[in-house]
Amino acid sequence: MRAAVYARYSSELQRDASIEDQVRLCKARIDAEKWTPTGVYTDHAMSGSIRMRPGYQKLLEDARGGAFDIVVSEALDRLSRDQEDIAGLYKHLSFAGVTMITLAEGEISELHVGLKGTMNALFLKDLGKKTWRGLEGRVRQGRSGGGLSYGYDVVKETDAMGDPRYGGRSVNEAEAAVICRIFKDYAAGKSPRAIARDLNREGLPGPGGRPWGDTTIRGHFTRRTGILNNELYAGRLIWNKQRYVKDPRTGKRLARPNPERLWVVHEIPELRIVDPAIWDKVHARLTAVREVPGVKKAIEKQFWLKRRAKHLLTGLAKCGVCGGDLAPIGQDYLACSAARRKGTCANKRGIRRPMLEGLILDTLKDNLMAPELVKEFITEFHAEVNRLRRDSELGAGRKRKELDDVTRKLDGLISAIADGLRATGLQSKLDELESRKAALEKDIAAAPAAAPRLHPNLAEIYRHKVENLQEALRDPATHSEALEILRSLVDRVVVTPAERGFTVELIGAIAYMVKLSAGSESLTKEPYLSSVKVVAGRGFEPLTFRL
Repeated sequence: MRAAVYARYSSELQRDASIEDQVRLCKARIDAEKWTPTGVYTDHAMSGSIRMRPGYQKLLEDARGGAFDIVVSEALDRLSRDQEDIAGLYKHLSFAGVTMITLAEGEISELHVGLKGTMNALFLKDLGKKTWRGLEGRVRQGRSGGGLSYGYDVVKETDAMGDPRYGGRSVNEAEAAVICRIFKDYAAGKSPRAIARDLNREGLPGPGGRPWGDTTIRGHFTRRTGILNNELYAGRLIWNKQRYVKDPRTGKRLARPNPERLWVVHEIPELRIVDPAIWDKVHARLTAVREVPGVKKAIEKQFWLKRRAKHLLTGLAKCGVCGGDLAPIGQDYLACSAARRKGTCANKRGIRRPMLEGLILDTLKDNLMAPELVKEFITEFHAEVNRLRRDSELGAGRKRKELDDVTRKLDGLISAIADGLRATGLQSKLDELESRKAALEKDIAAAPAAAPRLHPNLAEIYRHKVENLQEALRDPATHSEALEILRSLVDRVVVTPAERGFTVELIGAIAYMVKLSAGSESLTKEPYLSSVKVVAGRGFEPLTFRL
């Protein structure tokens, strides 16, 4: 019997030695049973409630491939703590002929899956409640419930017994000065974008050492995120503002806001950074901004949940200097958002969106949709359709011939029974013929209809459609469909300033298609690893086309 080992520990607070201990004990069991060891599958610092663990998924994959006959683990909760997952694992391993054996429970059966799966799920729920209760007690003492805000340092402390006390913080004076400056500038009328640009220009690092952005400063009011919404700067610690739920499809934790009645609020005046008068002035301005009719209506409708791409390059255009997004400026221009909003990029040149979109469409029309290519496609399509139709007709002919034969036998058998014939197995033979007749009739009725004939001038019709891509994007009746099709061909478009105009690099399936039409021999290359460059100069005419 070939035996594999699975080991896991769940928290970064635990040690890798935990894996070594589990593997050692499991291998000792394999040696005692005289099984043949095959492989070891491990997951480090990953919860048993998460399905998408590398070692766990590899274990399942190799089990389906017949790599081993037995899985040995320390306990069932090492494999999974989720009821649904442990039942699914048992089902998949049983189908593959693999037995689960743990040192704690022995050979796993349906009884273990039901009882232990429920116990493990209850353990996780109980652990979550105990953890939450412990964090709440720490917060009510004025200590941190987790995480570290910009402007504070972690204080390492011990109690009288020498055990560590967690959650201590102190004000970081250098970062506190930046916070006070942000609040004063915003209260004086500066926008978050202007404040971020000034801070980046002076080389002052933001949270985590990253450049400042307007969203870092403004944050999200409902979730109380961002510098301007962090009430710890006003000397109030607010905890339990949100909870986390796990998406059963992906296994990822998603934040959900809690109602204010569940918040835990504790006054900590010693950690106040911002003067109360400045805090009130800032939040009066934030409230006024949210109460602007257009902004208030957009917030109530939660427009961000229903937003769809409006233009061909929405979210796809990138700056070739820093790699940041090209964002709209004015009505028809795109420019580097990092240069405009953060001041961290030197590329401040704008590019007209309609001309950039036109360049991509011209690349398709001029380099992909040549009539001779379409004609070649139609020729090959006709040949393939004729081959499939011939194979289909041959198969249908055989089935019709068999149906005639079965019908003839069935009629003869019924006539013999009517004449008084009686024999052992006669009824089973009759049932068999009737069942086969029904199956043949069903297959013949479900046979696909003859493939439609292609229009003889399809190449020219197709060419005409491609030449009118611009009109298709402008026509309300076809805009959405044309936009989605074209966007699916583009992974990203990198725009880099050049001496004369810009260099535009197309990356994605569109580039792969253009390469094929240009006669490239690299037909095995993955589409989304392909790119082509077009130099766009004055007027955006394609001056050169490089592969």
